[in-house]
Amino acid sequence: MARFRTLDELAVKGRRVLVRSDLNVPMQDGKVSDATRIAHTAVTLRELAGKGARVVVLSHFGRPEGKPVAKLSQAPLAAALAAALGGRTVGFAADCVGPAAAAAVAGLPEGGVLLLENVRFHAGEEANDPVFAGRLAELGDIYVNDAFSCAHRAHASTEGLARLLPAAAGRGMEAELKALEGALGSPARPVMAVVGGAKVSTKLSVLGNLLGRVEQLAIGGGMANTFLHARGLEVGKSLCERDLADTAREIEAKARAAGTELVLPADVVLAKALKPGVDTATVVVEKVPADMLILDIGPRAVLDLQARLERCRTVVWNGPLGAFETQPFDRGTNAVARHAGQLSRAGKLLSVAGGGDTVAALNHAGAAQDFSYVSTAGGAFLEWLEGKTLPGVKVLMG
Repeated sequence: MARFRTLDELAVKGRRVLVRSDLNVPMQDGKVSDATRIAHTAVTLRELAGKGARVVVLSHFGRPEGKPVAKLSQAPLAAALAAALGGRTVGFAADCVGPAAAAAVAGLPEGGVLLLENVRFHAGEEANDPVFAGRLAELGDIYVNDAFSCAHRAHASTEGLARLLPAAAGRGMEAELKALEGALGSPARPVMAVVGGAKVSTKLSVLGNLLGRVEQLAIGGGMANTFLHARGLEVGKSLCERDLADTAREIEAKARAAGTELVLPADVVLAKALKPGVDTATVVVEKVPADMLILDIGPRAVLDLQARLERCRTVVWNGPLGAFETQPFDRGTNAVARHAGQLSRAGKLLSVAGGGDTVAALNHAGAAQDFSYVSTAGGAFLEWLEGKTLPGVKVLMG
């Protein structure tokens, strides 16, 4: 990975520092219901304020489609941001450009923190309009991007600004990039990728990018059913993209040619319906009845993946291995995730996870805190797994 500037290289005392954060958090009854993203960016904001910077926070909230929408104002986020900063006062400006923003920035003292209104209230944000980016740049001396989760979008506040001001990665962005570099850029080997979820069709680019980059590619969830079907096995009434059988066989062939072992479950857990308390059965994959649903990997598959993890140095995880939202079909994901967490905590495994339902699945398993790094970036993490260049990251590289 090319080098990027960090906060360590910035002289920020007295300077106006525009920080692109991701404060697009869930709200309920006017209050933040999950402050994870706010807590992440607070590390950067606290450091900058502590060094005497005049900190100006940029973010988006929801999808106002380029015009002000009262219910998508970021005003309620100022209190949550202040709480994450240990009670430090956080000001709020009713716009992100123009007289209101300029006056609020002008009145900001050293060590002060100011939150500007939703950047997506202006059409120029998502259009990456250079004029709008220039108006934002007038408010700052330095630009810091601390929103990896938005880095796959070439917007004015994520890409355009970095071309107009001295730019650096915030601590959250820095940690994410270092974790991703350790996972696939220059990883400790052997490397295993665990890819689950419902459909192969949504992960074709991910699978294609991983072939030849990892020694083992373990596939679970509904995706595995498509590969089992492609091998000529019965998958009953399970979720399965039968029209992608040829594609699955092509992926297997490319995996063999690339030296990547494709790992499918040896046994599975079945039921007549996906609901709590239903009767279940465990069978080897060659014995799936035509009237049953595959809803989780079985105990043999769990032991196999746990043993493989013990022989690996790095694991990249994306997606659950079964229908984890409904017990008892969470057992496979729980057991494998907890084992990966234990190995990581013991210093034997670098584990990097993210994208889609992954964070929810690892939290459900009680394993997220033990992984080396869990990304909340969603779409940006998936695009990185697909091997795409993220414009908000590329512009920081020098």
